Amino acid sequence: MRRLFAVVGVVALSMACAMGVATGITALLDTVPEQPNVPLVTYETGPSER
Repeated sequence: MRRLFAVVGVVALSMACAMGVATGITALLDTVPEQPNVPLVTYETGPSER
């Protein structure tokens, strides 16, 4: 019975750590500004295509 409690405790602790890491990664990604969506290559169009 003691081993069962130890296993349950380890599983609960690992789940809490995983949730903390996931929350931290999500918070970190939310603080990073989004990159501008600027194309690297642009093609000029002629006056008839505009």
